[in-house]
Amino acid sequence: MTFESTNRNKLLYPELSYKISGILFRVHNKLGRFCREIQYGDLLEIELKNAGIIFEREKVLPIQEISGEDASNKVDFLIENKILLDIKAKKFVTKEDYFQMQRHLKSSKLELGLIVNFRNTYIKAQRVININ
Repeated sequence: MTFESTNRNKLLYPELSYKISGILFRVHNKLGRFCREIQYGDLLEIELKNAGIIFEREKVLPIQEISGEDASNKVDFLIENKILLDIKAKKFVTKEDYFQMQRHLKSSKLELGLIVNFRNTYIKAQRVININ
């Protein structure tokens, strides 16, 4: 097995991702499925602080190239300067959400983004890898 193929199969930031997942489950268990994104974000901010995780909320990312109608380049959370986290509270996560995360990853030059939809009965953060 070559270094390239080994590197391709490597899970990015497994320990930090695990901690974030636990916090996301806690927030979901406390608030349920039918709150607004801002409410999830507020509780998530408290839980991240309590866990001692360094983060920036509503991080404005540099704009390099905007395609499509959504010109916003702000991500809900930047965690430990490693992972972008985008929170949703809607029926479905769409392709546009995925492309938005790709845009965020590209402009931030980070490797990993997480999209979590709190409207789901069971939450699971969708991992998005920077394709650039």
